[in-house]
Amino acid sequence: MAPQRVPEPIDHAYVASLRALGLKFGLDHVGIAPSSVMLRAREALIQRKRDGLADSMQFTYRNPTRSTDPSLAVAGAQAMVVAARSYVLQEPPQPTGEPGPFASVARYAWVDHYEPLRIGLAAITRQLRSDGYKAVAFADDNSLVDREAAWLGGLGWFGKNANILLPGSGSFFVLGSVITTAPLPVAAEPVADGCGACTRCIDGCPTAAIVAPGVVDAGRCLAWLLQRPGVFPRQFRAALGDRIYGCDECQLVCPPTVRFERRAASNQSNHVQAWVSLVELLQASDESLMQSFGRWYLADRDPMWLRRNALIALGNSRAGDDGRVQAVLYRYLVDSEPILRAHAVWAAAELGCHHMLAAFDPDPVVTDELVAARV
Repeated sequence: MAPQRVPEPIDHAYVASLRALGLKFGLDHVGIAPSSVMLRAREALIQRKRDGLADSMQFTYRNPTRSTDPSLAVAGAQAMVVAARSYVLQEPPQPTGEPGPFASVARYAWVDHYEPLRIGLAAITRQLRSDGYKAVAFADDNSLVDREAAWLGGLGWFGKNANILLPGSGSFFVLGSVITTAPLPVAAEPVADGCGACTRCIDGCPTAAIVAPGVVDAGRCLAWLLQRPGVFPRQFRAALGDRIYGCDECQLVCPPTVRFERRAASNQSNHVQAWVSLVELLQASDESLMQSFGRWYLADRDPMWLRRNALIALGNSRAGDDGRVQAVLYRYLVDSEPILRAHAVWAAAELGCHHMLAAFDPDPVVTDELVAARV
């Protein structure tokens, strides 16, 4: 049997080499966090779920014990290499292609920002393994509360919108970590709060979802409601505007984020998916929708929820006189899925197309919308 390799002693120079490696492979910021149980995050998850602020969201809420203990993800964990990659684009592209109406997409979903993040994390993982340590990368994974890891690793502070804000850079970043058995020296102190008295994110949220500094009510958050299956709450449909996936509002009004956006150069592909033609989407097949949008989170991998979102955006479009829009509405008012018929009823009513509405529908969800449309 070959003798087991003895790892080199860990020092700050080794950490600097890992950081340099991550930057070489596309990461923008790299820090080191301890692998101890994240008690603060665990208590917050449990309390917010108890208070009903998690809505039906699962992810790290599903098992707070697991998602706040790195050693349950990697046995013998000693540290976490935490990383951030920017998704700023200097100039948002304009809608192109078919005439509108168009729906908007949140910036984190314009392109697959997680793939280049994972490439950088993989480079660090390979290096740690080659040096004799266990190392596993996690990004957008319910095994780890990534924002808490980033805070512990000294990358930034928790903003009042509950995002991690990086000094001088704001919050347009995706986060990931490498949990490792390497005993890396951790960040001395977390970054101090930089929000001060600013409340622009709280004041600017379209649905008042930020109920306290750093506390978001998921049941009011448009980004979550667009992902959640079921009937989209009627009281938030107008606030949704033209959004079809995600919401950037609390970041777009954040001074550190806005300042960074204005001076940052794009590090992304020129091919971005910032706008979607609503008519084209609502005419597309399941296969086509999954090919175009399958990297987004769709409950049960069902494109029906994307169509539901599109019908709400269509209802907010003020395009009721467009013949193509009317044709799409007719098609969905007789759809076999009650959820889609229901949201088509709302869209038709919002666009002033009451003449399209049926007098009766056998499904109670659709009936409820028909009654509301006639009030």
